[in-house]
Amino acid sequence: MKLVIVGHVDHGKSTLIGRLLHDTGSLPEGKVEAVRAMSERRGMPMEWAFVLDALQAERDQGITIDTTQIFFKTERRPYVIIDAPGHKEFLKNMVSGAASADAAILVVDAKDGVQEQTRRHGYILHLLGLDRVVVAVNKMDLVDHDEARFRQVAEDVRHYLAGMGIVPAHILPVSARHGDGLATLSDRMPWFEGPSLLQALDELQAKPLPVELPLRFPIQDVYKFDERRILAGRIESGRIAVGDTLLFNPTNTTARVRSIEAWAVDGPVMSASAGQSIGITLDDQLFVERGHVASHRAEPPVETNVFRARIFWLGRAPLETGRRYKLKLATMEHTVEVQAIERVIDVADLSQRPADRIERNEVGEIILRARAKLAVDPFVDNPRLGRFVLIDGYDMAGGGLVSMDGFPDQRARNEPTSQNITAVEHRVTTNARWQANGHKSGVLWLTGLSGAGKSTLAVELEQALFRKGWQAYVLDGDNIRFGLSADLGFAPEDRAENIRRVGEVAALFARAGTLVITAFISPYREDRDRARSVAPELFHEVYVKADLEVCETRDPKGLYKKARKGEISEFTGISAPYEAPVSAELEVDTGSLSLAESVERLLGYVEANFGLNGRE
Repeated sequence: MKLVIVGHVDHGKSTLIGRLLHDTGSLPEGKVEAVRAMSERRGMPMEWAFVLDALQAERDQGITIDTTQIFFKTERRPYVIIDAPGHKEFLKNMVSGAASADAAILVVDAKDGVQEQTRRHGYILHLLGLDRVVVAVNKMDLVDHDEARFRQVAEDVRHYLAGMGIVPAHILPVSARHGDGLATLSDRMPWFEGPSLLQALDELQAKPLPVELPLRFPIQDVYKFDERRILAGRIESGRIAVGDTLLFNPTNTTARVRSIEAWAVDGPVMSASAGQSIGITLDDQLFVERGHVASHRAEPPVETNVFRARIFWLGRAPLETGRRYKLKLATMEHTVEVQAIERVIDVADLSQRPADRIERNEVGEIILRARAKLAVDPFVDNPRLGRFVLIDGYDMAGGGLVSMDGFPDQRARNEPTSQNITAVEHRVTTNARWQANGHKSGVLWLTGLSGAGKSTLAVELEQALFRKGWQAYVLDGDNIRFGLSADLGFAPEDRAENIRRVGEVAALFARAGTLVITAFISPYREDRDRARSVAPELFHEVYVKADLEVCETRDPKGLYKKARKGEISEFTGISAPYEAPVSAELEVDTGSLSLAESVERLLGYVEANFGLNGRE
């Protein structure tokens, strides 16, 4: 089990580790004497922190600069301790150290109690998905081993962690300098009936092994030896065997594993599992390069170019909406743009506030968009493909977790499954239909938040065009869900399928000569782009714009009130995202325009773009 030890600077993390290693007999011979001599030369009492603080700068300043890894064993299992720096200036090292941990020890000074760094480090544990936490209330000797003080600090810690959904496995009183409560219970605190620190660690349940998760094999590089083309990398999770059919993302091509190549191994290798660095050859010469991810077809990663992220920002310059950064996830590197900053979280009290930037050492929730589709996993499903870092210039500027809440998997699932089908060509051309109708046809796609006025504008426009003798028809979101999409709900995947169906139907209407006016929230930019791709020459996107506050004020169906009460899940603008168009053909701001002005603007656009000369 990998343990990260975190906490406020000077709360005694390194001292706790040094003494713990001594009490478990894990120090090499002569190390205790060397530390004692080192302490005496500096005129200090025995300083157990010197066991780990190997750098001269750390000894001189009394702080831990870099993460240090060291091993020890109990009767139950071996451990790797990751000592993470507590000083504010070295949070970057703390994040990178904690990222690989399975569980955490949060150290809190009994005298000082919960401090700024305690809260910040506690949130980092939450950010990295670490829910196996033991809290050590250290330096009990400085408060005369007082039970009431321990209870107060324990309650403060418990209350803060509860706000993030973390329930500590144990909260223990210890005195690391004197070894109280580490390997054995202390006679100085007879009032405490819980376990020692080592006993508490041994009680922690290990996380599922990576080998039990779906296969994720990021390609590190491709090598050519004699006639072989070897795809090399490290298996992050799952198993792979000769004969397996692999799916490669993001190309969505498949091939079978012909052989597994390993180094310093006698005889053929028939299988490999998580943690092993291997090479494979395939039975087909696919285009595969660094950053691609191999998986089994039955359990592929998510394919998307947009996702939510919880991020801890460490960059010199603030993270801002519209800025671009390099994202590194496993072996892939892609440029991503900050599409939105949804909120900044105050780690002191876990309050949230809207913001257009995230400053250094702040935590936030953002939406990132890439130009290409990425192969990722939500962190809660598979941490191995759910953690990433952002690079600003040449510096690691932030670390975060992938979340797909509110966004669908964009993996293509809509190819025809029927065989022996052939498209029928019409003898009546679209242009002939235009001449017969006296106007062009097309898809006028109205998108915007609920309450922005899409349906109202669509119906008014349809009526005005009908009076002019136009062939126009409205496809409205609610009406479609009574029939064509009656089997769909409002989960991200259902929303995507709903818009796919509407896009296909709208294109059929448009090719039949009708001007189709669609009124759908259609919250995902990717889905609207897919609808456009069905008939790109006929598609016109109209952004019916209104701020969320305006839409909530209108709330014609009472949906916002229900969503605010939690009675409607996955509600766009409240608990589900809305991605506004970047370059819509027309924008109608119903927050500032009256209904008549909005319809007039729409009607002018229609006549200019769909009318035939002299016959509008």
